[in-house]
Amino acid sequence: MTTAETKRKPCCAASRAHSETSPSPSLPAVTPASAPHTRPAVAFPAVSFLMGTDYARANHGDGEGPVRPVALSPYAIDACPVTNADFAAFVAATGYVTEAERFGNSFVFQGQVPQERYDELVIDTLAAAPWWCLVQDACWRAPEGPGSNIAERMTHPVVHVSWNDAMAYAAWSGGTLPTEAQWEYAARGGLEQKLYPWGDELTPQGRHLCNVWQGEFPDLNTGEDGFAATCPVDAFPPNGHGLYSVTGNTWEWCLDFWSVDFTAAPSRDPQGPGTGGARVMKGGSFLCHASYCNRYRPAARTMNTPDSAASNIGFRCARPLP
Repeated sequence: MTTAETKRKPCCAASRAHSETSPSPSLPAVTPASAPHTRPAVAFPAVSFLMGTDYARANHGDGEGPVRPVALSPYAIDACPVTNADFAAFVAATGYVTEAERFGNSFVFQGQVPQERYDELVIDTLAAAPWWCLVQDACWRAPEGPGSNIAERMTHPVVHVSWNDAMAYAAWSGGTLPTEAQWEYAARGGLEQKLYPWGDELTPQGRHLCNVWQGEFPDLNTGEDGFAATCPVDAFPPNGHGLYSVTGNTWEWCLDFWSVDFTAAPSRDPQGPGTGGARVMKGGSFLCHASYCNRYRPAARTMNTPDSAASNIGFRCARPLP
């Protein structure tokens, strides 16, 4: 089994090899629900903001900058990432089978794999990031592989969902994925050019406001924020716009194809290039740590191939408004 590694630090998420063909190249069509599955959402009128950052410690090569004015048409975005309970309702209504289930495996962070079952469960690891383990039969229902379940994690964000899976859910729910610009404006919480949705300090007065890594990555997670892996989507306070879990916890898929060139991007409702091999992800995850990857900022970004899934990737939906 071959695996692909991005040219960038792969702590963020693992990618499937482009040479690896999905057992289902054409995913089944999903019919929108007759009564769309509604979730708490935040609506925005037409707005303008400064997108991107000129932060000195931004990740070079990610295209976080330059700072640029962007205008957005009215839209609504989910207040929380899609949870296991939400995704279970989608599967029950449609019979949908995720790409991870079709492949028969997905990527799990090493600290989530039961050590006594490591040799049994792990098929392969990424050479450049051996903490990413390809686990047989890991999927949204069994996040750590056979023997694991989500019974006590129904309010956690669903994981092991590809971009294609997220789009299928979004279509069923009557929405789509947010563009990167929509996601970033909502995540900033009304603050202009701050590092985090609450200001410029990660832990103001020593208070943890998001689920990211504490300790030494990748071998020691002290869990000082109360969590070693995913947490309930509302475990930490919402930002100023009423959105939960926009920092850490799980990466969130965006609609846009990945690009680091914004010179030709429109200043109104940008959606990235028209084609590409990867899609944008925003928000960081429980694996992000300042010593290795400080992508748990609204302006930060990464990417992955649309058929990839891992134990730290989820999504939320958006929809346009009149």
